[in-house]
Amino acid sequence: MKNLKGEIWVYSEEKETTYELLGEGRKLAREMNVTLSAITVEGGETERHFGFGADKVYILKGLGEFEAETYAEAISIIAKEREPEIILIGSTKRGKELAPRLAAKLETGCATDCVKIYLEGEKKELIVERWIYGGNALAKEKFTKKPSIITIPPKTFEKPIYKERKGEKVEVAVRVSEPRVKVIETKKREVGEERLEDASVIISGGAGVKRKEDFKILRELANMLRGQIGCSRPIAVDYKWFPEWIGLSGHKVKPNVYIACGISGKIQHIAGIRGSKIIVAINKDPEAEIFKVADYGIVGDLYEVVPALINALKRRFRGKTRKFTENKPLNKTF
Repeated sequence: MKNLKGEIWVYSEEKETTYELLGEGRKLAREMNVTLSAITVEGGETERHFGFGADKVYILKGLGEFEAETYAEAISIIAKEREPEIILIGSTKRGKELAPRLAAKLETGCATDCVKIYLEGEKKELIVERWIYGGNALAKEKFTKKPSIITIPPKTFEKPIYKERKGEKVEVAVRVSEPRVKVIETKKREVGEERLEDASVIISGGAGVKRKEDFKILRELANMLRGQIGCSRPIAVDYKWFPEWIGLSGHKVKPNVYIACGISGKIQHIAGIRGSKIIVAINKDPEAEIFKVADYGIVGDLYEVVPALINALKRRFRGKTRKFTENKPLNKTF
């Protein structure tokens, strides 16, 4: 591998997000003529990082389970030694904990939830764009200090095509302080086979759903369309029916089809579904904000419209109904 001056680093605990960041990082590295490096921990994925664009993989040894303060300290130690130009971090739950701590330790800036990254002008200044004011405005920002720390939501960029290639592995043993927070116990939550960010079809319920049990009709529709179930923030936060939601402060999704059932369409929710290819809105309020962003809208009670859609699909597929109702399990988070 050619020894280039300067590096772009990529880190995420989620493999798919790492690959997406490597794809975008590869474009920047090519334009800046620098090395693209991935950061992982001992026992983590290494070989496939090269196939998705990494020239080098740093393997941090002895860190164990994720703890934001410890990981931030470890990465900051090697960053001070090797001085990367840019650090791209997945805007996941752990990434959101890690990035600001890392920025504080390196005394540099951190731009969060960026949707676009590019170099501008003769000086090739690094520019990022990110949604602000609940997704109502797009801010254009530039960095004045290095390293530039940027968090990027999953599915913001396309995952590159995997190509068999080799790269350099660098094992790094760092001594970090004893964490100030100790994890006593972790419990795995039962989830489905597919993340919401990976779903091609999402059927989402809002405040128009009167009871938690009524989500069964949305599940039936999702089953027929081989989709996932989602919800808006009030369902999760106010009603506490589910632990996660879709929106600015929750999951940001980009399905082929997003069907919003009984969702008013506040800007925070719109920010989470902005990348959807087709948005279908079902709401009995003709003035609901969701209709302003929907490609197709149905003014009606979801308790009448959704069953009608299910019946129409059953008639459409006739003998094939079984095929559409007995597919892989839905996301059990919802």
